[in-house]
Amino acid sequence: MEPGIGAHLLVGLVAALTTWACVPLTERLAHRLGAVAQPDERRVHQRATPTLGGLAMLAGVLAALLLAWVGGAFDEVFGNERAVWSIAAASVAIYAVGLIDDVMEISAPAKIAGLVLAGSLLTIGDVSLVFFRFPFLGVVVLTPDLSVLVTVLWVIVMANAVNLVDGLDGLAAGIVGIAAAAFFVYTVQLANAGLLQPDNPAPVLVVAVAGVCAGFLPHNFHPARTFMGDGGALLLGLTMAAATVSVGGQTRDEFSGQTYFFFAPLVIPLVILGVPVLDTIFAVLRRARNRSGVATADKGHLHHRLMNLGHGQRRSVLIMWTWTTLLSGVALYPTITGKGDGLVLFGLAALALLLYTYLHPGVRRHRQRRDGDDRDPEDPDRNVGPNAVDAP
Repeated sequence: MEPGIGAHLLVGLVAALTTWACVPLTERLAHRLGAVAQPDERRVHQRATPTLGGLAMLAGVLAALLLAWVGGAFDEVFGNERAVWSIAAASVAIYAVGLIDDVMEISAPAKIAGLVLAGSLLTIGDVSLVFFRFPFLGVVVLTPDLSVLVTVLWVIVMANAVNLVDGLDGLAAGIVGIAAAAFFVYTVQLANAGLLQPDNPAPVLVVAVAGVCAGFLPHNFHPARTFMGDGGALLLGLTMAAATVSVGGQTRDEFSGQTYFFFAPLVIPLVILGVPVLDTIFAVLRRARNRSGVATADKGHLHHRLMNLGHGQRRSVLIMWTWTTLLSGVALYPTITGKGDGLVLFGLAALALLLYTYLHPGVRRHRQRRDGDDRDPEDPDRNVGPNAVDAP
């Protein structure tokens, strides 16, 4: 018997409460270890901020898995113990890599080696891509060695995508939280259609990730009191990679509803996580064009561009959260309804969001100040420049 929605929500609640309660402890530990991010020209925050919030997130994930293990509702999931415990081991390993980087910084090759180790731990528990579906072209069955390679590469891509987008307060936690919730809905749809085996760990894992993000955000939304650090970002990337591999890469059945074919493995998460994935692609292309290292940090990410347009941290984050929500709707609507006509509404919503992004009054004021025009576009007689003085 498959666990119900209530059992999953309880797991998410435990993950959220554990993460929320552990953050103050990680703040004190961060100050003792010197894991504190200082303001500089590359960062947008204005004060020294602890960076070990990811440790609280790891505690939340492990607490959620422990509850699922002892609670009895997920006996079939833990009948496949190798998969669950390989995810737990990989989570600890990848957080350890990020923790070392947060405390003392490690080279890019050393970090990649750590990601390879974490991805390899997943494959030991058979959490790996076996079936790779190309839209309209059919299914490719991967050989064992190729399955390990593709799985490890997917972990590296997802972990770095989340890490790169973690540049504003609450941004990464919000995006991954929305994506995890959307992916949970998707797994429920697959289970209802009989296409997800009862022992698949993906539903309980993504609901735990959603809970972890919800518990972390009160401490991390602008102005943030703590950061998740590289450890937290890599952890979120790995858990989402493990969940998507468990769902998309281990079934060759089609889920078409009425008019839509089952999306190729990894296409659903690529759509839902479109914001960090696109940001990663743009970052690679930008750094290749500039002939700089792929790991070289810069301020050309999507969130930096929103800030440069004149949006503040909170508005920039909310805009990117909204994009993730819209993309999640685009991915989920056909799978839930079996219809595509509702996508027009998502297109109109996306257009409205674009107009808001580029035509918001704050953007116009920022552009005028940059061009040397200090007049308020809504009140041309009012000066809004940096040296503006209100008339008596």
